[in-house]
Amino acid sequence: MYAVIGAGPMGLATARNLQKLDISFIGLELSSDVGGLWDIDNPHSTMYQTAHLISSKRMTEFAEFPMGEEVATYPHHSELKRYFRDYAAHFDLYRHYEFNTRVISISPENSGWKLITERDGEQQIRHVDGVLIANGTLHTPNRPQLPGEFAGRIMHSNEYRDPSVFKDKRVLIVGCGNSGADIAVDAVHHAQSVDMSLRRGYYFLPKFIKGKPTDSLGGKLKLPRKLKQRMDAALIRLIMGKPSDYGLPDPDYRMYESHPVVNSLILHHLGHGDIRARRDIQGMDGNQVSFVDGESGEYDLILLATGYQLDYPFINREHLNWPAEVDAPQLYLNVFHPEHHNLFMMGMIEAAGLGWEGRNLQARLAALYIAQRQQCSPAALKFDQTKREQATTHLDGGYDYIKLARMAYYVNKDAYLGALRQHIAELEAGLEQTAPQPVAAT
Repeated sequence: MYAVIGAGPMGLATARNLQKLDISFIGLELSSDVGGLWDIDNPHSTMYQTAHLISSKRMTEFAEFPMGEEVATYPHHSELKRYFRDYAAHFDLYRHYEFNTRVISISPENSGWKLITERDGEQQIRHVDGVLIANGTLHTPNRPQLPGEFAGRIMHSNEYRDPSVFKDKRVLIVGCGNSGADIAVDAVHHAQSVDMSLRRGYYFLPKFIKGKPTDSLGGKLKLPRKLKQRMDAALIRLIMGKPSDYGLPDPDYRMYESHPVVNSLILHHLGHGDIRARRDIQGMDGNQVSFVDGESGEYDLILLATGYQLDYPFINREHLNWPAEVDAPQLYLNVFHPEHHNLFMMGMIEAAGLGWEGRNLQARLAALYIAQRQQCSPAALKFDQTKREQATTHLDGGYDYIKLARMAYYVNKDAYLGALRQHIAELEAGLEQTAPQPVAAT
């Protein structure tokens, strides 16, 4: 019996792939239903009322369960909540899950793992053959220490639910990832004023180009990496202009070396003066915030759109091959522990264009490995050697990703999918070789 922790997109994909190979498992979910952070009614969700998918539905959906034609190109979170519930019902995954169950601790025990879980105030000890951790990466907010004392309210984007919080307030958004850009656009319609403080530059992409989702364009012609970076950056400058045209800092790195901001409205509002660009914060005193360029402003509310930290509080870092000096567990393909053959980190990955189908392939590989290792097949033993030797290999496709904690588990989509598909083919071949052969008629 294996344990799958989490019933968000990654947990469901993991459960589905274990189901396909008849691997016995139980799913453990903290909330009362599936969907993970996409279920805004989940008290642990970081979703907000106006949130939509930042990648288009056809580039994101599971291949064996497409979204309906009636679903928007960039679906609202309520559509995605329904999508995951339909997915779980369609593939009969609900019966495998125990909901309202918190995992307190995971520790190695003999050849398996001991789990302590809690439900309705009662703890239970479980003994399982292996664990697939799929509880997501967007739980623990990254809260930088701001210099000085602020008299107003400071909140993180994980607390944000509804734009009414901005009503008649002077608002400062700190950071401009995809959530920060969305929230700034929300604030424009409710706040007295909206400023945005940025430490570094970003590449901004529109959601549509010539009526087509931006992420669905290109890719048919494979260009050398450096040429693709130059050409795509030049195309975006032609369409959108440079960030500095809107008062923002220009990025000091090449295209695709950090996750771009996909938002069609943030530059529009900057260009219309609805949002004012600010530099990094230098100090705070009462309601006044000063910036490193010598300017200052008065604010009532500061919202930190500063991302999240990887956090798995139920398991010691040493069991995840996670040294103190690095920002993420050192796992092959961000999944496979170099020594533990029955512990998997599912979904600890970011890549432009990977979608849920890319994560589904990740789950397919993990399930195949479990099935093959149960048979002690040569293909599984070969994979054991690979994950031991290449645990610290990062499939970056030659891109020089900026050195930030949030980029520690970022990969290049093409390099990553190529590795997944190669290993899947090898293990599927091994599965066919170990399958029972029919007895010939005499």
